[in-house]
Amino acid sequence: TSGLSDLRRAVVRLVTLARKHGGALPAWTPGAHIDLLLDAHLERQYSLCGDPADKKHWQVAVLRDASSRGGSEWLHTRLHEGDVLRARAPRNNFPLVEVGHYLFIAGGIGVTPFVPMIHQLEREGRDWRLVYVGRTLETMAFARELGAYGEKALIAAKDRHGPFDLRHVLGTPRADTAVYCCGPERLIDGVSAACAAWPEGALHVEHFRARSGALDGEKQGFEVHLAKTGLTISVGADQTILDALDRVDIHVPRSCNEGTCGTCVVKVLDGIPDHRDSFLMGRKRKENKSICVCCSRSLTPLLSLDL
Repeated sequence: TSGLSDLRRAVVRLVTLARKHGGALPAWTPGAHIDLLLDAHLERQYSLCGDPADKKHWQVAVLRDASSRGGSEWLHTRLHEGDVLRARAPRNNFPLVEVGHYLFIAGGIGVTPFVPMIHQLEREGRDWRLVYVGRTLETMAFARELGAYGEKALIAAKDRHGPFDLRHVLGTPRADTAVYCCGPERLIDGVSAACAAWPEGALHVEHFRARSGALDGEKQGFEVHLAKTGLTISVGADQTILDALDRVDIHVPRSCNEGTCGTCVVKVLDGIPDHRDSFLMGRKRKENKSICVCCSRSLTPLLSLDL
């Protein structure tokens, strides 16, 4: 591991990971993230921001955040060069789709998945633009590197340029264009509202944490039928579907436990999910064919899952 600057002064820390005994790491594509298991009770997801062609190293950039749920502070104060961490293989829930034009909107440390995306598109000669907003330049990772792309990358620090008006870049829907957004909830909400008139599927977002109020709402018990095993299990009002599955020794991979990472998504065969996640968006949510079993519930007395 290595830091961008001395720990006492670091705002953003770049962490480089390699196998303990050397050798190649699992491959990844731009937009992918990894789970870092920081201790027995602390697991966090971070976007990979290095070079996918580097088979021996992964890199993540971590902002030291006063409102951190623990991961940021842990990586800034307790991690030292040479320490050993456990990590899960990369997963990509935020991949580049095939379109003619790309518009990236990043807020703060939400820029990290866009760094390898932009490098790839630039190598391929593809058309892209970046709007990168943040509080101060000191908290905006990769600002100098991305600013080197000139007019393609607009770097807007609030303390220097004031608030940024998204209507300038999103006011007019454009054909064959994908809009990617990652950052604080207020930015994602603003971009989502500004993209309301854009074609279905044009907007792609990645959340840092659960949307405000996403996990709220009345909780009632229901039953879940497991199609592959033939079991029907009860989910109590004070349980998640994952809790009920664990009770009968049926393991579903999980990570964030708040519906942001997509690790626990399961196919729905029958019934209507009560979506309380921040992962399924747009058509995927409306189709009701998938559910995040770590937090979502059921609007029908019985939900049938492909388990």
